[in-house]
Amino acid sequence: MAYNRRLETDQDFQEAMDRQVPIRVFQNDHVIDAGGIVIRFDDRTVIIQSGVGDVAYHSRAACEFFGMKKR
Repeated sequence: MAYNRRLETDQDFQEAMDRQVPIRVFQNDHVIDAGGIVIRFDDRTVIIQSGVGDVAYHSRAACEFFGMKKR
């Protein structure tokens, strides 16, 4: 069973990137991306890669990010 951990700080995003934790992205209470991993982030943008050619750019201010971890 998996649970969600909210990613808010740079440290949270760095840990998720280092551990290659699958990410869920919500915007306006809707899932807009799921299953990719963080490949880069800064104070305004998080870049998530879901496949070889599937890269998505998400605003940190407009979206909520959750790391999926197994219990």
